[in-house]
Parts: sequence; structure tokens; C-alpha cells
Amino acid sequence: MTIATKRKKSPCSGWSLLFAWTTLALSLWQPVQAETSRVASSRSVNEWLTRMHEGPRQRAYTGTLVVSAGTSLSASRIWHVCDGVQQMERVDTLTGTPRTTIRHNSDVITFVPESKTAWVDRRDSLGVFPELLRTPDNAISELYSAREKGTERVAGHLADVVEILPRDTLRFGYRIWAEKKTGLVVKLQTLSERGDVLEQSVFSELQWDETVRIDQLKRHMRNTKGYEVHRLVLKKTTPEAEGWGLKEKVHGFQAMSCHTRTDAAVEAGPATLQWVFSDGLASVSLFVEPFDARKHGAEQAAVTGATHSLTRRIGNHWLTALGEVPPATLSRFAAALERTR
Repeated sequence: MTIATKRKKSPCSGWSLLFAWTTLALSLWQPVQAETSRVASSRSVNEWLTRMHEGPRQRAYTGTLVVSAGTSLSASRIWHVCDGVQQMERVDTLTGTPRTTIRHNSDVITFVPESKTAWVDRRDSLGVFPELLRTPDNAISELYSAREKGTERVAGHLADVVEILPRDTLRFGYRIWAEKKTGLVVKLQTLSERGDVLEQSVFSELQWDETVRIDQLKRHMRNTKGYEVHRLVLKKTTPEAEGWGLKEKVHGFQAMSCHTRTDAAVEAGPATLQWVFSDGLASVSLFVEPFDARKHGAEQAAVTGATHSLTRRIGNHWLTALGEVPPATLSRFAAALERTR
């Protein structure tokens, strides 16, 4: 589901669990199991998640990531480098429309060679679970529990297998393979309430300490010659200032950010409001824009893998709710959203 607020669609919008993983899809490759016996949890859910969040900061790596989401299937090549303070990453799509996305900490640019366009964006929160560190520790353990499932090999690397299971039906569960030495997530499954796999991301091959330099990626990031550059302008605001509120909270989800989004290359027009909520793992974005009968059709719901969306007309405005949560959770947000002025 896209937000039709610009003449051209930005490939940088709509991030989910992983910066790179939102542009990828399925492989039939299977890991070799080393040990699958269930063991008692030696770490709390917060300790496991913090370890996974810090994994990318430990070592440089390159790899091929494949992701399945519903019937969608794609793959990408990733180069990741860090120096303890800075993190840089390049992601080249191997399927679908060719794209190269480079990020330096929270600065992101996506090059689309076929259209000779580049999209510049900024993301304050990155990682497997972007809002983890901004969520109170006790909130996570009240909403999720951890269960260790032994060890398995993924892409030739031994990994701890951990299930992060929800305590209610408002969120999905996760089965995660974290590389044993660093905690880097090498495989991730999003699970339905019945335990079915809704979406899967996995490295099919992974190499440590490849010779990728930050200065090289920075030069490539700045080289926009021959590209039409679109800069997505984010302006921090509050829902109250924009005239919106929730009649009631959705259990476990906290407001993380609120801003308006415009494309600096497009003539002045109404901005789209994006209000982001998270429980520390799952995120929901509410996009609100003025209703336009020419581009907004019937209200509908859609799903791709674990990502659900729905659209609603609210007076003279159009809502798109998007998130990796059950559809009932999005419905609660949509029902609670109200105009306050």
C-alpha cells in the first residue's frame, strides 16, 4: 500500500524490521541443523534483543540476503562496515528493479539507475528492531517472552535460535537466528498466532571482515551526477499541533515520532502526516493526508507477508495505516484516530 502524495513514488518510504530487508524476498535454501533441542532461557528477552541490536556494530561483513513475503520473492547483496561510532551499509537489489541504497548512520540515499532518480531520506532509528532502545525495558518483557530453541547453522555460521513470543494477539511473534559470537541476526521469521511463518529473511552466504571502507561508500553516496535528486523533507511536529489524537490507546504501543513529509522537488502542496507507534519490536505508521477523490478510491485492506495495511476516509482526510502487526491491531488504531479540530 503506498501513499499517493507525490508525483513520483519514493523507494525509501515504508521501512519495516530491517533497513535492508524491506527490499528483499524468498529463497528455498535451508540451513543445516546442528542442534534443535529446547533449552532453558539463559538470557531475558531484553538481553537477547539488546544483543541482536548491537550485533551489526561489532564487525564488518558482506552477504546475500533473501526474503520471502507472501508470494513475493527477492534478493539483495549487502556490504556493511562499522568503526565503533559510524555505520555504513550498501544494499544492491539482485531481483526486480535495480536499486542501490546506501546509508551512513541515519542518512539514506537510494539510486534508481533506470529512471536516473535518487531519493534522499533520514531515519533516526535503524536496526532489526528500530525502536528497541527508545522503549522502557520493562515494557518489552510485559509484552513478549523469550524461549531458546538450541543452535543451528545458517550460511555456514553457528547461530542461537530464539523465539520471541507475544503475550497477546495484538502483535506477531518472531523466530530469530543470532550468530553465536556477535549476535548478528542471520535469519528472521515473523510468526502468526498459530506459529505459521508469515515472512522470512535469511543470509544465504555471509563473509566477515571484508575489505569495505567507509570513505569509499561515502564517496559513492555523494556522487549524484546525472541523477534527479528528490529530498524528502521531514518536519517534526505533534499530533495535537496538526489536529489529531487517539480516543484510546492500543495496548503496548507508544507514540515514537510525528512529522510531516514533503518532497522538496515538488511544488508546494499539502504535506502527509506520519505518526509512528511501536511496542519496541512491532511498529505501526499512520499516514494522514487530505482526501482527494481523484486518487483515493474505496477503503480497503491489503497484506504482503507480515505487513498489513488498511485505508479509511476520516471526514476530509484519508488514512493509511501500515505495520507488521495483525489486521485487528490496525483496525484498533483506525477506530481510535480522531480529528480534534
